[in-house]
Amino acid sequence: MKLILNTPGLYLCKRGECFQIQSENEKREIAATKVDQIMITTHAALTTDAIELALEYNIDIIFLKSTGQPMGRVWHSKLGSISTIRRKQLFLQDSPFGLQLVKEWILEKMDNQIRLLKKLEVNRRDDEKRAIIKDALEKIEKQKTNIMSINHNETINNVRNMLLGYEGTAGRVYFETLGKLIPEKYAFEVRSRNPAKDPFNCMLNYSYGILYSSVEKACIIAGLDPYIGIMHTDNYNKKALVYDMVEMYRGYMDEIVFRLFSTKKIQDDFFDNVEDGFYLNKEGKQLLISEYNKELEVKMNYRGRRIEFANIIQYDCHQIANRILKENMLC
Repeated sequence: MKLILNTPGLYLCKRGECFQIQSENEKREIAATKVDQIMITTHAALTTDAIELALEYNIDIIFLKSTGQPMGRVWHSKLGSISTIRRKQLFLQDSPFGLQLVKEWILEKMDNQIRLLKKLEVNRRDDEKRAIIKDALEKIEKQKTNIMSINHNETINNVRNMLLGYEGTAGRVYFETLGKLIPEKYAFEVRSRNPAKDPFNCMLNYSYGILYSSVEKACIIAGLDPYIGIMHTDNYNKKALVYDMVEMYRGYMDEIVFRLFSTKKIQDDFFDNVEDGFYLNKEGKQLLISEYNKELEVKMNYRGRRIEFANIIQYDCHQIANRILKENMLC
């Protein structure tokens, strides 16, 4: 589970092999064995004993901005990239294997978009809405075909703009369609980031922030350097590989957020309207994180395995690290 500190003034300390959370009115304890991540989204105090307990149990501590974007983290010093993987990562931009990986990740993203739209189509009796979904599916499939047709001997540096164009076109179609399918009160036309221009994108932005931190952690554990990307360039202090790989999992967060809106669990007071944009407040974050934690325990068929959603990202990162190690590249 993810232990979330999002109430100002909370105090986190160690009691035996448990984390104790103290507020003005109560104390509660959670066994360290049940925690895989501690996320701090507000002003809170941590003791060094609590930090040591987290490190002993391989629990990383993440500090998040109000938008959900990771700002910093503490993890065990034993976690780090294997030098061979890191060296090979540096050459993926100039290797056809790097292009192969990126194509797989983008196609996985589009498959998840298609999967969600098809699921929504089943639940729609309105012929007009079903026609909108059908049209969107055809357009996304077309972009998939475009990506698959790119010469496999090319390198990412030669086709980056082409890939971004196909991916962007599919994304615009996808979000325009979602904007027409959610309850009319929350309808939107385009994807908006920070600040979000509507409640749906606001909650989606925060969910992606959670996802970034999960992908970064999985990369580090698998020995991948999160700063050395393929599609995204490795600019200073930019977790380029995280931005590359997160694309595969956005669809899962899209479905969680869409479900919250379509099942009428969203309330207007979950959002603060600041500087012409929307920000998710404490109550909204609690709802989203609670739903996300439930999803982590769901078992699904994934790449021929029966696996919990919580383990999918780590499984993929280990597989990718092993493929990079085995790939014969000129370094």
